[in-house]
Amino acid sequence: MKILAIDTSTDVASAAVTDGRKLLGEYTVNNKKKTHSQKIMPMIDAVLKDASLDIGDIDLFAAVNGPGSFTGLRIGVATIKALAHACQKPAIGISSLESLAYNLPFCESIIVPVIDAGKNRVYAASYIYDGGIRELGEPEAMTIEECAESCGELLETVFVGDGAIVHAGYLKDRLGDKALFAPANANCQRAASAAFCAFEKFQSGASGDYRELNPVYLKKSQAEQELDKKQEERK
Repeated sequence: MKILAIDTSTDVASAAVTDGRKLLGEYTVNNKKKTHSQKIMPMIDAVLKDASLDIGDIDLFAAVNGPGSFTGLRIGVATIKALAHACQKPAIGISSLESLAYNLPFCESIIVPVIDAGKNRVYAASYIYDGGIRELGEPEAMTIEECAESCGELLETVFVGDGAIVHAGYLKDRLGDKALFAPANANCQRAASAAFCAFEKFQSGASGDYRELNPVYLKKSQAEQELDKKQEERK
């Protein structure tokens, strides 16, 4: 089964093509000077060409659908839905946090992916590897203090993701030796990880109806939060 997966959930843009459990090609770019709308389609085109494939060869499409950047998620989901519709092929969404956990297979500690959400807030969840990546705590939007407090109840924890980099000092101060950190190469969102996750989910019976694929935000946008605040002040 050939899978095309993309990840535009953070500043990183990534596109990958896999065949079952075999990686055929992957492009990952971390460049804030270009938007995801400028980067992702050329990356898809390049990775397909370098894998000697056409878009019609793809059996399953996958998009990392959140949580993460609101604009990035909309671009990624819309792109994959359009491709799946055009090819009349299945498409599924993959959690950005679960995809990050797939960067650390065979990890013996609790895996806590952390994505920076700005203003001292993060998106986080917890996973364990027991022959496969299994969710322990569902994705949540929280402060880094709340994240550290919840992880304090866990055993040895490996933090991974851009949020782990931003808040490494604080997490180490709060959790001491219980806080471990993934190597630099594992902290980047990778479409290949999303593709392998998608393969397992689809094999397990996940719906491939691209019409059901939507962004998962976990929190309101800044504009919505400001609107709620103004409405509350008027009461």
